[in-house]
Amino acid sequence: MPDLHHQWGADLLLTATGDIALVQDGPLGQQRVLRRLLTNPNDYVWHPEYGGGLGASVGRPVAAGQIESVIRTQMFREAAVQHAPEPRVSIAIPDAPGWTSVFVSIVYVDGSALEEQHLQFAVPGGYA
Repeated sequence: MPDLHHQWGADLLLTATGDIALVQDGPLGQQRVLRRLLTNPNDYVWHPEYGGGLGASVGRPVAAGQIESVIRTQMFREAAVQHAPEPRVSIAIPDAPGWTSVFVSIVYVDGSALEEQHLQFAVPGGYA
């Protein structure tokens, strides 16, 4: 079932005719995964357990393994993600003075499209 095309941190997209763009299948799953990972726990009043809160990791001393654990836990809670094969997660934390972003790469099988999806994003933290 289609949903509004609304990528995290961006505006709604419009079609060439001015309608609000819709998204479904693999791209919808990516949109849902990204929203789940970046939403802070307790941000949704009626679902306080929803969200991985990855943004809270940026700028704090945290190991890549901890971030990967949060991602894996949240991925298995998302209906858009098949549990087998397990998602593959890669974390990169640049070792540069003042740099606080975390780069994430995830490969998983979408639950509705049953196709491998590649999701890459940065959790920006700016400069410390």
